[in-house]
Amino acid sequence: MARKALDLSGRRFGRLVAIESSYKLITINGGMVLSGEKPMNKGTVISLCDLTGIMVQPWVESGYRAVLVDPQHKEQSNQGGVERLPFTILDAMPRLSEIIKNENVVFVFGFPPCTDVAVSGAAHFESKRQKDHHFQAKAALVAEQCRVVGMACGCPWGFENPVSVFSGIFGKPNYSFHPYEYGQYLPEDDNHPQYPEYIKPRDAYPKKTCLWVGGGFVMPEKMPVDIAPGYSDQHKKLGGKSDRTKNIRSATPRGFAKAVFLANAPHIKSYA
Repeated sequence: MARKALDLSGRRFGRLVAIESSYKLITINGGMVLSGEKPMNKGTVISLCDLTGIMVQPWVESGYRAVLVDPQHKEQSNQGGVERLPFTILDAMPRLSEIIKNENVVFVFGFPPCTDVAVSGAAHFESKRQKDHHFQAKAALVAEQCRVVGMACGCPWGFENPVSVFSGIFGKPNYSFHPYEYGQYLPEDDNHPQYPEYIKPRDAYPKKTCLWVGGGFVMPEKMPVDIAPGYSDQHKKLGGKSDRTKNIRSATPRGFAKAVFLANAPHIKSYA
C-alpha cells in the first residue's frame, strides 16, 4: 500500500512504497534507502516510566540502544540492545547521568503515571487530596523529571498523558492524538502481541492523549483507520484498580510508536 512519508521537519519527501514491520527496509520512489542490515551504535534512546518497551521497539530493531526506566521492571538487566532499570526516575539518575555523559542520546520520551491527574478520575481528586495534599504535585514532579532528562540530552523529547491537570501546570499541550489515528502504520492483519484480547488490531480505538514536547520533536503524519462511533468498547474490559489493568490501559499505541520513530530517527532524517 502506497503511503506518504515525512522527514524530521514534517515535509513530505516521496512515496513510501513499503515499510517493513521490522524497519529493516524502507523503499522510497522505487529505491531502497535503508538496508536490511542492523548496524549498532546508531545512538541511544531513553524511555521513562516505560514497562512494555513498545515505544523503543522500532528503534532497537533498527540498531539503536534503548534504556527503559520503570520501577515495575523485575530486575536490572542489559540484553538484546535494551537496558532495563527497575527504579524511579530519581533513583535512576546516577545511571542516567552516566548515559547522558558518555553516550549519544538521540531521543527521550516519558510516560508519567496518570492515575492522580487524568480528568477521567476527577471524582476521586478530593478524597485523594484529603489523604495527601501534595498528590498531584508529586505526579507533576515525575513529568518534570521526564522533561529535564530530555532537555539535558539536547535531543528531541516528549512526554504524554491523557487529558489531565498537567495542562494547568505545563501549559497547553503541543499536540494531541488518538491511537486509531496512527493505525495504518500497522499491517492490515495486525493483532496486539501482548494484549490481543483487550486492545483492538491496528490500535483501532479512541483515547485522547496529549503531548508536551521539545528539542525539535516532530509530530508524525496521521494515517487513521476507521473506528466505530462513540466511546471505545474495550474500556468495558478494563475496569478495576489492579496494576495489570492500569498497565493495559496505558500501553503505548504501537502505530504511534512506529510513526514517531519514522519522524524522529536521525538515520532516517539523513535521507530526507
